[in-house]
Amino acid sequence: MARASSKKPSPAKEKRKPHLFARFAAGLDWIWRKSLRILALVFLLAVAWVGVYRFVPPLGGIYMLQEYRRIGEIQREWVPMERIAPVMARSVIAAEDANFCLHWGFDMAEIRRVIEQGSNRGASTLTQQTAKNVFLWHGRNFIRKGLESGFTLLIEALWPKRRTLEVYLNIAEFDEGVFGVEAAARHYFRTSAAELTPVQAARLAAVLPAPKSRNAANPTQFIRNRASSIMDGAATIARDGRADCIGG
Repeated sequence: MARASSKKPSPAKEKRKPHLFARFAAGLDWIWRKSLRILALVFLLAVAWVGVYRFVPPLGGIYMLQEYRRIGEIQREWVPMERIAPVMARSVIAAEDANFCLHWGFDMAEIRRVIEQGSNRGASTLTQQTAKNVFLWHGRNFIRKGLESGFTLLIEALWPKRRTLEVYLNIAEFDEGVFGVEAAARHYFRTSAAELTPVQAARLAAVLPAPKSRNAANPTQFIRNRASSIMDGAATIARDGRADCIGG
């Protein structure tokens, strides 16, 4: 009668599989820990970047640099909020983000309204536009929108609303190569941002969605009508308190 084989597996073969699995697990653990450290570093750098700009005027943005390279020169002069007519600040809020003082960076009510209407118009707040203009590039893709959301939250957390609007007014484009409200006031009306009238402020706010195709000094009937609506809106938010967060 044949004897059953009593041959045992080699100890080396028995240990090989657990050893390889352990190395693989260790590799995954190293990658995971390294990724977390990189993400933490990126987050801390972003916090520092946004934090510095709470006190220091931003140098500009990617889009501003692109325009400088394209046309050879740009007009821009930083002015503090104290040297910007309060009616200009209220006009921009009325035109671009009526609930600016009430939301935390995202106007959810406006977003829902746009979705329900099936509209193609955007619902970006002034905080989101500031994040895009200062820290990112123009364009529409998921990566940029994701980064924009992150910077928007950091701005809301680290800057007061007044600072956000101050930065926006100093970096927004009002005409080809014309950035900031001081340069825009001089470019269109030969005056300063501090001396803007309600009509002039409303017309500047009216060109913001399409600065390369709209002219505040030589407005079309559409711009006149839009400016009139903005003037009414600016007066309304001054009365009902929706501009209280910016003072002035």
